[in-house]
Amino acid sequence: MTNLKYLLDVNVLIALTDEEHIHYSTARRWFDGPTKDWGVCAFSEAGFLRLSCHPRIGNLPMSDAFDILTTLSAYPGYRFWPLESGWTTLFAPFLDRVVGHQQITDAYLLGLAVRENGILVTLDKAILHLAGAQYSRHVLLLE
Repeated sequence: MTNLKYLLDVNVLIALTDEEHIHYSTARRWFDGPTKDWGVCAFSEAGFLRLSCHPRIGNLPMSDAFDILTTLSAYPGYRFWPLESGWTTLFAPFLDRVVGHQQITDAYLLGLAVRENGILVTLDKAILHLAGAQYSRHVLLLE
């Protein structure tokens, strides 16, 4: 793929912004590397806000979580990925490989990356199974 575009999964957003996260160094190493075309969509933003403000996860005040998203959007290469397709369109290629309710958003994000000829950046190994051989080039698993 030329002109690679990266869509960040919620878990990568959380790891990037929480120095106590087990994958903080991994996420920062990738993110702080050469400037790249990267971004988020409404689902990854909402997931970040939900988890960052959860009392047992991030425990941040909403204003702090919002400020983090605002700060990230000022980084070089940032783009917002608009949601222009419905669930059935983007979810359909992965329907046979979705094994549980926790993969619903994963399938949508992967479908968005596929549709936009981009790459979903994640820390979740299960997304590789979800992608299967046909769509694995649209997944970057940070390890």
